[in-house]
Amino acid sequence: MRNAIVLAAGKGTRMKSSLPKVMHKILGQPMIGHVITHLNEVHTDKNIMVVGHGAEMIQDYLKDQVSFALQLEQKGTGHAVLQAIDQLDPTGDTILLYGDCPCVQSETIEWLFESNQDYDLTVLTAFFFDPAKYGRIVRDKKQRVKKIVEYKDCSKNELNIKEVNTGIYCFKNEMLIKHIKEITNNNAQNEYYITDLVEIFINNGLKVQAISVKDNDEVMGVNDRLDLLNAQRWIQKKINNAWLDKGVTFINPLGTYISLQTTFDEDVVLYPNIYLEGKNHIGRGTTILPGSFLINSKIGEDVTVDASRITDSVVGNKVNIGPYAHLRGHTEISDGNRIGNFVEMKNAKLGKNTRCAHLTYLGDTEVGEDVNFGCGVVTVNYDGKHKFKTKIGDHAFIGSNVNLIAPIEVGKNAVIAAGSTVDKDVPENDLAIARQRQENKPGLGLKYIQKK
Repeated sequence: MRNAIVLAAGKGTRMKSSLPKVMHKILGQPMIGHVITHLNEVHTDKNIMVVGHGAEMIQDYLKDQVSFALQLEQKGTGHAVLQAIDQLDPTGDTILLYGDCPCVQSETIEWLFESNQDYDLTVLTAFFFDPAKYGRIVRDKKQRVKKIVEYKDCSKNELNIKEVNTGIYCFKNEMLIKHIKEITNNNAQNEYYITDLVEIFINNGLKVQAISVKDNDEVMGVNDRLDLLNAQRWIQKKINNAWLDKGVTFINPLGTYISLQTTFDEDVVLYPNIYLEGKNHIGRGTTILPGSFLINSKIGEDVTVDASRITDSVVGNKVNIGPYAHLRGHTEISDGNRIGNFVEMKNAKLGKNTRCAHLTYLGDTEVGEDVNFGCGVVTVNYDGKHKFKTKIGDHAFIGSNVNLIAPIEVGKNAVIAAGSTVDKDVPENDLAIARQRQENKPGLGLKYIQKK
């Protein structure tokens, strides 16, 4: 059985923010979300989140993805783990992670679980030329782990050690439960350090090992805004390089921001200054041009998205969108459509080969196939209290500057003349004209222009 305890109770004062530290976002997702995503990838059976400052916000975000334990006072990592210990099953292994370490990858988590099969405790370490204020890994003459000493408790000789503690461990549950209460606070900080368990385990004849991470940046902690930026850059590079290996073209990877949950087919081309947040899928041969922002959307094959925003929507194949289009609220665009500049759609469904080229709003609208919209069409779907639906049949032609006051239905092959404000259904094959008749006054135009 695989378990995880994630420590996320700290306030993070150096972030200078009212947000809990772990709720600060990287590529559109809170740091704690990155940690949970990677745990889910290795199929942990139970994840326990230790919360304190901002507990309600973290609980509201994660909901039932994890179990929660509350640490009301910040008395150290050992004390934090103790708050979760009652939720652990005695069998299996538990990995200890941190909500402000978003870079730790699923491959490393899997490696720790596998490495701990024949051990009671596995410590993940790193080697630094300048170890700074990290706790040091003390080994005996046979290079076996002896203990971990926190920076403030180090002797002069111990400060020269280059191998440091990352704070990430994998425990046998039975031994963790048995010995966690033996930790004391006899140290410079008067805190309960989880690091003390290394020496406690060894003194009880248990098997302890230390293995080193391959990339030190993977275990970086985020304590301030600069750390947050560095973590984002590391994750961004990791994600983008992985998609380069899978057949995605980046014009400039440094200017392309992709969430963990976004996926691509081959031969997608991504220009710089685009943001893909949430869970997106981009189909084969699609091009995303600069200035585009996609959230939780599915884009088909051979689509061009130009400087547009698409949220919670689905786009079919061979569609051109933008520039400056906005699709939202579960809009569905079928194959072969053209959605042009300054077009907004909300909760709209468009059939195949429909054209909506510019300056149009379609809200709560269902459109058939081969429909043409002129410039400046508006579906008037809201009366100040309720939303109403507009239905437009196949092959209809909606002229420029038309207002369709919902609820309304326009039949197949119907035509609505430019400049009309229509508030009645238009039957199939009919032409609707709803505008005041023009009247010309001879000579008055010139008289107006010449008037002083």
